[in-house]
Amino acid sequence: MQLNHYLNFQGKTEAAFNFYKSVFGGEFSFLKKYSELPDAQVSDKEKDYILHVSLPINEFTILMGSDTSDQFCAQSSTVFTQGTNHYISINLDASEQAEAKRLFDALAINGQIEMPLEKTFWGALYGAFTDQFGVKWMVNCQLEEM
Repeated sequence: MQLNHYLNFQGKTEAAFNFYKSVFGGEFSFLKKYSELPDAQVSDKEKDYILHVSLPINEFTILMGSDTSDQFCAQSSTVFTQGTNHYISINLDASEQAEAKRLFDALAINGQIEMPLEKTFWGALYGAFTDQFGVKWMVNCQLEEM
Protein backbone atom coordinates (compact mmCIF):
# COMPACT_ATOMS: atom_id res chain seq x y z
CA MET A 1 0.00 0.00 0.00
CA GLN A 2 1.14 3.51 -0.75
CA LEU A 3 -0.29 6.81 0.58
CA ASN A 4 -0.03 9.85 -1.69
CA HIS A 5 -1.26 13.42 -1.74
CA TYR A 6 -4.03 14.22 -4.22
CA LEU A 7 -4.74 17.87 -5.01
CA ASN A 8 -7.82 19.35 -6.69
CA PHE A 9 -7.95 22.64 -8.52
CA GLN A 10 -10.49 24.44 -10.63
CA GLY A 11 -8.85 24.93 -14.00
CA LYS A 12 -5.34 25.45 -12.56
CA THR A 13 -4.01 21.88 -12.30
CA GLU A 14 -1.83 22.08 -15.41
CA ALA A 15 -0.19 25.33 -14.27
CA ALA A 16 0.22 24.05 -10.70
CA PHE A 17 1.76 20.75 -11.77
CA ASN A 18 4.10 22.39 -14.28
CA PHE A 19 5.27 24.53 -11.35
CA TYR A 20 5.69 21.48 -9.07
CA LYS A 21 7.59 19.70 -11.88
CA SER A 22 9.95 22.70 -12.13
CA VAL A 23 10.60 22.48 -8.38
CA PHE A 24 10.84 18.69 -7.89
CA GLY A 25 12.07 17.72 -11.37
CA GLY A 26 11.06 14.54 -13.16
CA GLU A 27 8.36 13.89 -15.72
CA PHE A 28 4.64 13.22 -15.49
CA SER A 29 3.99 9.49 -15.41
CA PHE A 30 0.33 10.05 -16.36
CA LEU A 31 -1.53 13.02 -17.82
CA LYS A 32 -5.08 12.94 -19.23
CA LYS A 33 -7.53 15.73 -19.95
CA TYR A 34 -11.32 15.67 -19.63
CA SER A 35 -11.59 15.76 -23.44
CA GLU A 36 -9.94 12.31 -23.49
CA LEU A 37 -12.75 10.67 -21.48
CA PRO A 38 -14.72 7.99 -23.30
CA ASP A 39 -17.90 9.72 -24.54
CA ALA A 40 -16.63 13.04 -23.14
CA GLN A 41 -19.46 15.47 -22.58
CA VAL A 42 -17.70 18.46 -21.10
CA SER A 43 -18.12 22.17 -21.68
CA ASP A 44 -15.69 24.06 -23.90
CA LYS A 45 -14.40 25.73 -20.73
CA GLU A 46 -13.53 22.35 -19.20
CA LYS A 47 -12.30 20.35 -22.21
CA ASP A 48 -8.66 21.19 -21.43
CA TYR A 49 -9.07 20.63 -17.68
CA ILE A 50 -6.87 17.89 -16.25
CA LEU A 51 -8.73 14.64 -15.49
CA HIS A 52 -5.67 13.15 -13.75
CA VAL A 53 -1.96 13.87 -13.50
CA SER A 54 0.76 11.96 -11.64
CA LEU A 55 4.20 13.40 -10.84
CA PRO A 56 6.61 10.95 -9.17
CA ILE A 57 8.57 12.81 -6.49
CA ASN A 58 10.73 9.90 -5.37
CA GLU A 59 10.47 6.10 -5.17
CA PHE A 60 7.92 6.36 -2.32
CA THR A 61 5.81 9.39 -3.25
CA ILE A 62 3.67 10.47 -6.20
CA LEU A 63 1.98 13.86 -6.21
CA MET A 64 -1.36 13.53 -8.02
CA GLY A 65 -4.14 15.92 -8.95
CA SER A 66 -7.05 16.92 -11.15
CA ASP A 67 -9.37 19.78 -11.98
CA THR A 68 -12.87 19.62 -10.56
CA SER A 69 -15.59 19.94 -13.17
CA ASP A 70 -18.90 21.74 -12.69
CA GLN A 71 -20.71 18.55 -13.75
CA PHE A 72 -18.92 16.36 -11.19
CA CYS A 73 -19.45 18.86 -8.37
CA ALA A 74 -23.18 19.02 -9.16
CA GLN A 75 -23.51 15.20 -9.29
CA SER A 76 -21.69 14.61 -6.01
CA SER A 77 -22.89 17.72 -4.13
CA THR A 78 -19.24 18.68 -3.75
CA VAL A 79 -18.25 22.31 -3.58
CA PHE A 80 -14.74 23.29 -4.62
CA THR A 81 -13.10 25.39 -1.92
CA GLN A 82 -9.52 26.53 -2.34
CA GLY A 83 -7.55 25.33 0.67
CA THR A 84 -9.65 22.21 1.30
CA ASN A 85 -8.81 20.69 -2.07
CA HIS A 86 -6.69 17.84 -0.75
CA TYR A 87 -7.24 14.08 -0.49
CA ILE A 88 -5.19 11.29 1.00
CA SER A 89 -4.96 8.69 -1.74
CA ILE A 90 -4.53 5.03 -0.77
CA ASN A 91 -3.07 3.08 -3.69
CA LEU A 92 -3.08 -0.71 -3.79
CA ASP A 93 -2.32 -3.30 -6.43
CA ALA A 94 -4.66 -5.92 -7.90
CA SER A 95 -3.78 -8.52 -5.26
CA GLU A 96 -5.10 -6.22 -2.51
CA GLN A 97 -8.77 -5.88 -3.57
CA ALA A 98 -10.07 -7.24 -0.25
CA GLU A 99 -7.89 -4.78 1.65
CA ALA A 100 -9.12 -1.91 -0.56
CA LYS A 101 -12.71 -2.80 0.33
CA ARG A 102 -11.87 -3.19 4.02
CA LEU A 103 -10.13 0.18 4.19
CA PHE A 104 -12.89 1.94 2.23
CA ASP A 105 -15.66 0.47 4.39
CA ALA A 106 -13.84 1.08 7.68
CA LEU A 107 -12.68 4.63 6.99
CA ALA A 108 -16.06 5.69 5.54
CA ILE A 109 -18.06 4.71 8.66
CA ASN A 110 -20.17 7.73 9.69
CA GLY A 111 -18.68 9.67 6.78
CA GLN A 112 -20.06 10.88 3.45
CA ILE A 113 -19.41 8.78 0.34
CA GLU A 114 -18.61 10.90 -2.70
CA MET A 115 -18.17 7.95 -5.07
CA PRO A 116 -18.83 4.33 -4.06
CA LEU A 117 -16.03 1.79 -4.39
CA GLU A 118 -16.55 0.29 -7.85
CA LYS A 119 -14.71 -0.69 -11.04
CA THR A 120 -13.85 2.28 -13.25
CA PHE A 121 -13.06 2.90 -16.92
CA TRP A 122 -9.38 3.27 -16.03
CA GLY A 123 -9.23 -0.33 -14.84
CA ALA A 124 -9.28 0.21 -11.08
CA LEU A 125 -11.50 -0.41 -8.11
CA TYR A 126 -11.98 3.19 -6.93
CA GLY A 127 -14.00 5.16 -4.42
CA ALA A 128 -13.85 8.50 -2.61
CA PHE A 129 -15.37 9.81 0.61
CA THR A 130 -15.02 12.25 3.47
CA ASP A 131 -14.56 10.52 6.81
CA GLN A 132 -16.41 11.40 10.00
CA PHE A 133 -13.64 13.87 10.91
CA GLY A 134 -13.81 15.80 7.62
CA VAL A 135 -10.73 14.20 6.03
CA LYS A 136 -11.07 13.43 2.31
CA TRP A 137 -9.88 9.99 1.14
CA MET A 138 -9.53 8.13 -2.16
CA VAL A 139 -9.03 4.37 -2.45
CA ASN A 140 -7.60 3.18 -5.77
CA CYS A 141 -6.85 -0.52 -6.33
CA GLN A 142 -5.33 -0.81 -9.81
CA LEU A 143 -6.67 -3.97 -11.46
CA GLU A 144 -5.31 -3.45 -14.99
CA GLU A 145 -2.20 -1.82 -16.46
CA MET A 146 -2.70 1.84 -17.35
